[in-house]
Amino acid sequence: MKYSRLTKEQFEELHQEFINFLATQSITADEWTNLKANKPDLAEMELDVFSDLIWEGVLNAAEFLEHISAQHMYLFRLGETNMQAIVLNVKNEEVDITTAEGYNWLRENLMDESVEFLQADKDYTDDKNLDKFKMIEQGAVITKGDLFKYFDKIIN
Repeated sequence: MKYSRLTKEQFEELHQEFINFLATQSITADEWTNLKANKPDLAEMELDVFSDLIWEGVLNAAEFLEHISAQHMYLFRLGETNMQAIVLNVKNEEVDITTAEGYNWLRENLMDESVEFLQADKDYTDDKNLDKFKMIEQGAVITKGDLFKYFDKIIN
């Protein structure tokens, strides 16, 4: 398994897609029930293969990632050959930008000396989807890129 198995809730959301996946492998509902009961290892393998297929599709479609903590904002644009990063550091430890109050402080104090912006480009390794997945595992979330675009305009 390349990524991680989908959660029970994710499988429930993707119920029809999973049925279609099994159908492409000529596995009927009865055969699936039999497989789960009599060959659980093989059933587990099918769940893993399906999970990886879903992750591949999600990661291929992802254009932006964000990881926001109390004093840091990491914003990424996921390009074809590399990712562009905008990093915002708040050096005022009394401010927590994950709260509405802290985020409002940030918006009002972008040019304050306690707010630092950094930009960088980072090349992918040989497996760019795995690079994206590792960032998600570390807490990044896929977004539409509104924050990246906003700060990109400010900086550039």
